[in-house]
This record gives sequence, structure tokens and C-alpha cells, in this order.
Amino acid sequence: MDPTVSVVMPTMNEEEGVAECIDLVKAAVRRSGYRTEVVISDDSTDRTPEIARGEGAVVVEPDEPGYGYAYRYAFERCRGEYIIIGDADTTYDFEQFPRLLKQVVEGDADMVMGSRLEGEIKDGAMPALHEYIGNPLLTRFLNAFYDAGVSDAHSGFRAFHVDVLDDLDLETTGMEFASEMIMDAGARGLTIKEIPITYHEREGEATLESFRDGWRHVRFMLLNAPNYLFSLPGAILGIAGLSLLLSGTTGVTIGGLSLGTTAAITGSLLVLVGYQAANMGVFATLASDPIQRPNDVVTETVINRMNLERLSTVGLTAFAVGALYLTWAAIQWVTGSVPLFAATPGHIVALTVMILGVQTVFNAFFISAVDDGVSAA
Repeated sequence: MDPTVSVVMPTMNEEEGVAECIDLVKAAVRRSGYRTEVVISDDSTDRTPEIARGEGAVVVEPDEPGYGYAYRYAFERCRGEYIIIGDADTTYDFEQFPRLLKQVVEGDADMVMGSRLEGEIKDGAMPALHEYIGNPLLTRFLNAFYDAGVSDAHSGFRAFHVDVLDDLDLETTGMEFASEMIMDAGARGLTIKEIPITYHEREGEATLESFRDGWRHVRFMLLNAPNYLFSLPGAILGIAGLSLLLSGTTGVTIGGLSLGTTAAITGSLLVLVGYQAANMGVFATLASDPIQRPNDVVTETVINRMNLERLSTVGLTAFAVGALYLTWAAIQWVTGSVPLFAATPGHIVALTVMILGVQTVFNAFFISAVDDGVSAA
């Protein structure tokens, strides 16, 4: 008989806990009546697969390593209409899986997660660094970048309809998979709900490395949100730089001080850095097809309306305007109308415009090369 529910557990040397996890699933099945299969996606060197088969589970062996790949490999072999995922180390109470499944079956949510931080964490189940700093901080990052609206983004106890996998574009093979699933669901506007759960102490040796795996999640979140990594910082730097540049050229005082050339030079540097950071947002969007695609006016305009010829024309025009001003200034120096090498804020503005023009031309060719490469692929 085909199962209604597939419970998927990735395992790597979980011989101490896998039998208990499968027994908890069986207890839930007896109470709920769900026709259920347990799929163990195994990469162990101990007795885990033997124990799992003895408990009646389906054991599959991925042909590549990685936590995320183990899940993706198992998903392709699941027969159930609904999927439950969780680790086979006894930290999650699989007897509670019908509670997670209820809102998915009733159509109230696309995905339901068990929240450890909103529930109970047993003594010794989670290091204090993870409970009070790591998980809350990573969750705030993920919510801010991807609008997921969850309290415990890295809880691995989740339920969803199998069709959700068609909506998501899951590609990662490592620990980032836990983040990718929520990031992609949040960016695509899927409904994610949570219920409080109890998180238990694990059986067996932990394989998580706090700082390395935490950094991998942060890195993955940033690289897939170029608007926060590049575009927004670029806009802030550009606006701050432009303000200082205008202050230096117009003689506006700040706190009674006239910054003059100092403000102009500082502003020029900030404008140049901000402009290049914003361009990196365009490069990243074209090259990587990020989960959270930037939708700001500048990025959208460059990608959708500007080509090599148009961008090059803009850059060459800016360069020419700055060069004409500096040529006029040089003529004044030569004729003795102004002291030699008497730099003014106006000269700084002209140089800034020239450099922006040169950057724009080079960026235009780089964007064109990236775009052609992506199209060919």
C-alpha cells in the first residue's frame, strides 16, 4: 500500500539513536493512522543502516556526500504525499509529527516547523552559545533578508506537501540546506508556520562545528541577498559621499566648520566605493541568480534597460564632461589666470566624474561578458 507520509532522516553514524527515532514514528502512526514510510538517507560507517532496515525503514545511500544532498537524494525516492524531515539523533520527538502535519493537511500552511526556541529545550540538548546567540542571531538575519517570519530558522523538524519541492529551487549539498529551504520559501511567499516543540538531548557524538557551520549559513544568506550585501551599502556610501562632496563644493558648514577640500576628497572616495559596491550587486544578480533578487531601481534599470552600448555611452559622456572641465582648468593654469596646482573642490568633482565614467565603461563590458556567459550556459 502506498504511504501517505514519508518521514526522511539523514544519517551519519547514528546507530545509538536511529532505532528510537523510528519507534517514535511507529507510535505516531498507531495513534494517527497515517500510512507512513521511514526513509533513511545514509552515509554511515557503523551499524546505522543495518539497524534501520531491521526496524522496517527504507534505506537509501546517496552517491555523493553532504547533509543537503542526503535530503535531496531521499526526496526523489519518497512515495508519500506529505514529507516530514528531522535528524535521527533523538533530539526531535517524531511521535509529534502529526501535530506538524495537521496545518499542512488542512491547507493552512505550505510548511510547518517545530520551534525549539518557542518550546522547551531540555538540559544539555543545546549549547548556550547556540540557544542564546547563534540560533536567534541567524534567525534574525534570515527574517530580515528573506521575510520568512520564523522564530527558529534552523530547526530541522519540518512538514510540507511534496509539491512544495516543485516550488523551491533547492541546490545546496551541505549544512546550508536548512537555511536554503526557509530562505527560498520566504522569498517565494510560501506560508510558513511554527508550533512549539520539545528539543531533547542527542544520542551519540555531535557532528556540528559551531563557528564553521554558523559562518557557512551566514555566508550563504549574504551571497543570496546581493541587495543587502552590495546594493544597500553602496547606496548608503554613495549618498553619504555625495553629501560630503556637495558640502565641500558649496561651502556649506557642518557644526560651524567649513570642511572644504577635505570634505570633497572624502566624499569623492565614498562615492567611488559606493558606486562600485552597487555595481557588484548587478554582477552578483546576473552571475548567480540569487534567491533574493534585488528589486531596487538602479539594479533593475541596469539589468533590464541598459546594454553594453548604452552603458558605455553614459560612461564616455561622464568622462568627457570631467575631462573638458579639467582641460579648461589646465588652460587657466597655463595662462596664469590661477596659481599652478591650486586644486579646488571643482577639480575633485571633475576627477570623480571622470573616474566614474571609466568605471562605467569597464563595468559595461564586464556585465556584458557575464550576461553572455550566463545566456550561453
